[in-house]
Amino acid sequence: MLKTSRTVKTESVERSLELRQKRYIPNLSNLSFDTTNTETNKLIKAASSEGRALTANKLKDHMIDINCHMAWIQTKTLYAYIPNILDLNEARRITQFAYRVYRKLIEVYQENSVNFDTFNKKSDILSWVTPNIENLAYALEPTLLLFQEQHMVSKDWRALGFLTTQLNFGNKLILRKLGLEEQILLSPYLKFIEEQVAMPWQRVCAVAGKYNLDSPQFQIVEHMFCQAEEIAEVVFKQLRELLPQHRSRRGKLTDAGITHSCLRDLNMFQAYLWLCFLKQSIEPIELELLPLCEMVAQGVEIKWEMTEKWCRVLGNEMLNRLTSEEKKLVMPFTEGMYRAFFEQRHRFGFSEEVSGTVD
Repeated sequence: MLKTSRTVKTESVERSLELRQKRYIPNLSNLSFDTTNTETNKLIKAASSEGRALTANKLKDHMIDINCHMAWIQTKTLYAYIPNILDLNEARRITQFAYRVYRKLIEVYQENSVNFDTFNKKSDILSWVTPNIENLAYALEPTLLLFQEQHMVSKDWRALGFLTTQLNFGNKLILRKLGLEEQILLSPYLKFIEEQVAMPWQRVCAVAGKYNLDSPQFQIVEHMFCQAEEIAEVVFKQLRELLPQHRSRRGKLTDAGITHSCLRDLNMFQAYLWLCFLKQSIEPIELELLPLCEMVAQGVEIKWEMTEKWCRVLGNEMLNRLTSEEKKLVMPFTEGMYRAFFEQRHRFGFSEEVSGTVD
């Protein structure tokens, strides 16, 4: 859940922001790099002010509006079996605020054009086209908070759980309108808005300011921050092997959409774990992550077995990457996470269903 957090610049905060920035480096693995390469020249052209203006024109207001409505229809269809999940007026309001998010995002994207006077190597172009996450967060926070609020004030409390689903669908629809180079450049921005409303990485960076760079707590988080994506992939692979028959309303674990949601949410769980660790309190998991997952549990029918293995496998994978002394510091929080979810297994009147992932 997105919350405003005041960041006081310290060495540890600066370092945390640098690590977070790396999450949004564009994927250029399919492009070769030399000054005469056609693909490279296309990317450079797309990243210029003229190129970004063309991209923005493709996604002009009415197209974004249509995509937002289509994303809401897909979201509504996913949860259609829940009677009267949202009335028509609420649907219109939430769609309008989603439109504002994308309109602001495209505005920021267009402002971030670069001028390639010289071009030498891949590292140059990466530094030029990677969005400045601190500036992006500042520019988008008011709009994202308003979008989140529309879900929170819904007549149906479960609507908040649909927030990332709508953004996920909206992002996919927008990317379909773009060419390869435009997709490469805009994807980090779209990834950012989906993660920003779900993952408290920004708050992790802010609370890191309480620690010195050489403190064991900060060094643990720094070390594990860099491995978050890899940990998510390893854990998800284990879950697919442990639960080959698992299925929610959205599909099987092998489905592309489910894979995307699970990897995102495994990153989200890690972010909440490190937020708790740095705050030395399990409350963010108990008061934010758990209720959010409970909202979605009723929506996509995720079994308790998934939650139990999800928390345990993730906790074990994280602990296995730490020294024995580091494990002593972190284990109370991995166990706290597992216990918080385990103790809610009877919440909905059945013993084997509760959420382990926010679809």
